[in-house]
Amino acid sequence: MAEKDDVKVAPITIKKYANRRLYNTATSSYVTLDHLCQMVKDGMDFVVYDAKTGEDITRSVLTQIIVEEESKGQNLLPISFLRQLISFYGDNMQWVVPRYLEHTMQSFARNQEQMRDYFSNTIGGIFPFGTTFEEMGKQNLAMFERAMRMFTPFGPQGEQGGKGPGDQTEAFMQQTRAENEKTLSDLQKQLEELQKQLVTITKPKSD
Repeated sequence: MAEKDDVKVAPITIKKYANRRLYNTATSSYVTLDHLCQMVKDGMDFVVYDAKTGEDITRSVLTQIIVEEESKGQNLLPISFLRQLISFYGDNMQWVVPRYLEHTMQSFARNQEQMRDYFSNTIGGIFPFGTTFEEMGKQNLAMFERAMRMFTPFGPQGEQGGKGPGDQTEAFMQQTRAENEKTLSDLQKQLEELQKQLVTITKPKSD
């Protein structure tokens, strides 16, 4: 018996006109960047084309959405990160940056669901660990710097005829996953410690 093929829904087509208006061909209506932002949050896939030339301008429109959200005070991108990102444009290591960022965000997306569940099931959604995520950011930056050194074509590994870029990439990805799992484990331990402290604080004192 033939296996049933997975049904893949085609992305929604958005057309951008010269007057900067965006047209959703699925709903036959004009939309705004805010609408597209919500579509992304809802997990709806779409592509944006220039209505006149037919050019795929999805990347630039998504970048516009980020700029709009940042201007509203939704600051997700630290200034130091933006400076570092800009510095890689035109660099000979530019090719590895998109893959690294994509992997890191996918890893964080997987872990955030576990963290959300853990927070909601432990201390009612209280999240006192800003410093922990700061440490996670430092760890990611350190991993990124190691990746840059690892992929540099004129480094010691290249001179000694070490592993090729494909093997190095896989090794780096495995290391990143392991370090992310350790970070989550450390975070859970801190939550458990906080719970014990809360119990001690709220426990009625005996006369």
